Amino acid sequence: MISATRLTVRHRRTTAVDSLDLHLEHGVHALLGPNGAGKSSLLRVLATADAAVEGELQLLGRDPRRPAERMEIRRRLGYLPQTFGMYRGFTVYECLNYAAWLKDMPGRGALEAVERAADQVGLTPHLNAKYRTLSGGTQRRVGIAQALVNSPGLLLLDEPTTGLDPAERDRFHALLRHVSATTTVVLATHLMEDVRACCDSVTVLCASRKVFTGSPGELEGAGGYAGVLAGGVR
Repeated sequence: MISATRLTVRHRRTTAVDSLDLHLEHGVHALLGPNGAGKSSLLRVLATADAAVEGELQLLGRDPRRPAERMEIRRRLGYLPQTFGMYRGFTVYECLNYAAWLKDMPGRGALEAVERAADQVGLTPHLNAKYRTLSGGTQRRVGIAQALVNSPGLLLLDEPTTGLDPAERDRFHALLRHVSATTTVVLATHLMEDVRACCDSVTVLCASRKVFTGSPGELEGAGGYAGVLAGGVR
């Protein structure tokens, strides 16, 4: 679902991601790393919001450099950025319906998709509530639901559990395990709790470079997250 070879991302003169090789199939895959390591920059490229300056990238079997293929990728992916916002006067239903419209979903299918996504994250009781009236945690659930509305083949989530209470986080972990049977999920997080609860693999970034990739168990065997960071770039 994701195949990246020597992928390099720059912002002006700063290298955000340096010569990354990454190959991911169905499952839940964590991105770990300190602030500034390149996690959000990588997710933006995987979401086709930004472009790499070097390297090769295939998403869902398509090349995002080609406009027609890039549009097809966007229809089939879901993305929750670290900073998420919606029109504050929208109801929750309108937020999700708008997300479905952006994915070119037909009217009848969109209605069913909105109801399904709301149910998946426990938003059904809030469908008629204005976005601006919601708590921070509930707004975050709206962000997760809009990323799920099109039943994506590729789901990209940047710090999705921020603001969720422990019970909501547990439900979210269970949801990711469920959808990962048919979806490639990439989860940028700083919480080892998220990794242990639902992730099949872990990639650790440090100073724009990949310093580890493997299973959560292999990460622990390598000295854990802190130990891998202390070892620096290999």
